[in-house]
Amino acid sequence: MKDITVKDLLAVEVFKDVPENQLQWMIDRSSHYELQEGDMMIRPGEPLVGTHVIFSGRIELYRVQNNTKQIIADLPPGTVTGILPFSRGKIAIAYGVCLETAQLMTFPKELLRELVTLHYELTQALVIVMTSRVREFTELEQQNEKMMALGKLSAGLAHELNNPAAAIVRSSASLKEHLLMQPDAFKSLLSIHLSHEEIDLINDKMVSLLAKAERPVLSMMKRSEKEDAILDWLDMNNIIGCEDIADNLVEFGVGESDLDELKSRINHKDLSPVLTWINNSLTTERMVADIGEASKRIAQLVGSVKSFTHMDRGGERELVDIHIGIRNTLIILNYKLKKGNIKVTEDFDLTLPAVKAMVGELNQVWTNLIDNAVDALENQPDPEITIITRRDKEFVKVTICDNGPGIPADIRSKIFDPFFTTKSVGKGTGLGLDVVSRIVRQHHGTVTLHSSPGRTEFVVCFPFNG
Repeated sequence: MKDITVKDLLAVEVFKDVPENQLQWMIDRSSHYELQEGDMMIRPGEPLVGTHVIFSGRIELYRVQNNTKQIIADLPPGTVTGILPFSRGKIAIAYGVCLETAQLMTFPKELLRELVTLHYELTQALVIVMTSRVREFTELEQQNEKMMALGKLSAGLAHELNNPAAAIVRSSASLKEHLLMQPDAFKSLLSIHLSHEEIDLINDKMVSLLAKAERPVLSMMKRSEKEDAILDWLDMNNIIGCEDIADNLVEFGVGESDLDELKSRINHKDLSPVLTWINNSLTTERMVADIGEASKRIAQLVGSVKSFTHMDRGGERELVDIHIGIRNTLIILNYKLKKGNIKVTEDFDLTLPAVKAMVGELNQVWTNLIDNAVDALENQPDPEITIITRRDKEFVKVTICDNGPGIPADIRSKIFDPFFTTKSVGKGTGLGLDVVSRIVRQHHGTVTLHSSPGRTEFVVCFPFNG
């Protein structure tokens, strides 16, 4: 290992304008050592011991999120890292592993106050390093936060789109099979001879059944009772395919009186093919309706995502109904709410006027606060989130509550600090609430926390006129 001289430090870009006597002072008070390939320079949670200068080799900084290694930086020779003057950091938030044999010099943190007092130029050089590092790292973490939000959005969409998409595929296949059986039913229908009055009767009955805006909503017991009664009637009248027919007739609200009327007005031997034809038409209608409902659900989800991300508009402020963004956020996070069996109560004042806001930014606020509430309710009995909107003079006030265990008093003052997180390693960047605070300040508002065991509230308040 070579001896470090003032000339070596002057070769580092950071120190090129620092007086030599200050650099020699730093060299004399630093520890000098080597790291071999694979050695760990630092681990998350370990205390920061001082300011490191890398003279040779390479150090890789990385974090582990969601069991995935995420490289933060590759530190080559000439890098200054570790704790710096006026830095508030006390513990490491990343792993530092040596990739190639490296020589380092570490200036102890205990002497930073003396450094600041005695050596202005050296302090200035290190502060510039700190401000640049904070800016770069904040940009990286904000990008990570956005990627995590995108991951949540993607996971939510995958869950929410899966059911309607599967329903469309299933109903389409069933409809195809059903249509292949239609020729036999049509052949049976053509073999009978109906009068004009009978044809009008059957046609009017089909029109009235298909025109119903809503089908009857029945309990399982009531539905079973009605199906048994229809099955008995069909059996007594020797109708082919009774079970399938009974299910469809009950679904569309057809009762025994309707069947008695039909029986009284057409020839008895024609009753079975007529009911088979009616059943086939109702089956087709049900399948088409299921496909339509699933397609509508997909369209609603796409519309919610479009509105949520504000992808078709710019970042300017505009007048919007605040409830639309909150409800779109609940749709996006619905899979997590269902997975956690979380009850959501909307206590909205729907008379609130429109607010002037940046909709896409505001939706990030609702996403972070609701998602944090969901995480806080993990494994809690009877989990519930309550969202309240109220008017407070010229301000809109949105309160998001959960009945989780609460936030300990000793960390409440840090909850909005950048990079502070109560989540386990890999589950959060610590920027969610910092983003919330920043966006709310952009809207000239405030976000406050009230927490006790069994009730945690985040209250967002900002003016209607932006």
